[in-house]
Amino acid sequence: MLIKSRVLFISAASALALAACGPKDAAKAATPASASTPVAKDGVAATVNGTPISTATVDMMVKERTAQGQPDSPELRKAIIDNLAMQTLVANEGVKKGLDKSDDVKRQMDLIKQSMTANAYIQEYIKANPVTDAMIKAEYDKMVGTAGGTEFKARHILVKDEAEAKSIIAKLKKDPKAFASLAKEKSNDPGSKVNGGDLGWFNPASMVPEFGAAVAKLEKGKFTDEPVKSQFGYHVIMLEDSRPITPPPFEQLKDQLKQQVQRTNMKAYLDKLKADAKIVYTSPMAAPAPAPAAPGAMAPAAGDGHDHGAAPAAATPAASK
Repeated sequence: MLIKSRVLFISAASALALAACGPKDAAKAATPASASTPVAKDGVAATVNGTPISTATVDMMVKERTAQGQPDSPELRKAIIDNLAMQTLVANEGVKKGLDKSDDVKRQMDLIKQSMTANAYIQEYIKANPVTDAMIKAEYDKMVGTAGGTEFKARHILVKDEAEAKSIIAKLKKDPKAFASLAKEKSNDPGSKVNGGDLGWFNPASMVPEFGAAVAKLEKGKFTDEPVKSQFGYHVIMLEDSRPITPPPFEQLKDQLKQQVQRTNMKAYLDKLKADAKIVYTSPMAAPAPAPAAPGAMAPAAGDGHDHGAAPAAATPAASK
C-alpha cells in the first residue's frame, strides 16, 4: 500500500528527519483528487476533466523541489502539473468506483492527516526553539574537552597464527626496513596490505582495545616485540609517528554541531512528551520489544576497508589531520 512508504512516524531519533522531509509530499502523493477538491484563491494551473489543479499546489511543490536543489523552471512546473494531472485522472477513476469511501483508504487518509499534523508541529517547535550560537559553542567546547589525547600513524601485519607472527617479528629484528614488504606479502588485512600495512593517522580509541593499548606503548620507529592478539588474529605493529589530537576549528563544525544540538534538544522534548503520556498497549503484538543486548565493544569500523579491528566511530567529529 502507498501509505506504507509515505506516512511518516515520529520518534526521538527521526524527529528532525521528519521536519526536513516535507509532509506535504506524502499528502499530495496519497490524497485522491476529486471534483470537490478546493481551489486556492490565487487561481488554477490546469483542469483535468473539470477537476482543478490549483496554482498554490504547484507553487508549493516547486518550492519543495527547489529546496532540494532543483532550479525553478518552466520545464519543472510543466512536469509537476503533468504528474498532478495524471494523479488526478487515476484518483478520479478511483472515486468513481467509490474507493475513496473504503475503510482501507479512510485509514490511510487518517494516518496521512496525523503525519502531516505531527510534522507541522515538529517544524513549529523547531522554529519556536531555535538553536543559539551559545548552545553550539557550548557543544563545541564540550567536544574539545573530550577530544584531547594523541593520535598515531602506524603500520601493522595481521596473520592468523601466533607462530607466524613471531616468525615475522624475528625477521624484522634482523631488518626493520622489511616491514612494508612483509606486510604486502603476509598480511591478511586487505585494506592496508597493498600499502605495506599503512593504517594512516588514527585515534587509538577507534581500534579494538588490545590494538590501541599496544600502539600507545610503542616508541616512534619501534615495533611490537610480541604478537598482539585480537579477535581478528595476531598483529605485528610498527609506530611511525604520533601527535596531539587537534580538534577542527569551530566554524568548520558549526553547521554539524547545530544539527547535533537540535537532535539532542528534540529528543529530550519527545522523551518527556512520551514519559508524561499514558500509553496503554492493548495488544501483545503492540507492546514494546525487549531492548537488544548491547553490541560488543570490538566491532570493525564501517567502510574503512581494513580488517584490523577498528571500533565504531566516535560520535564527536573527527579530528583534523
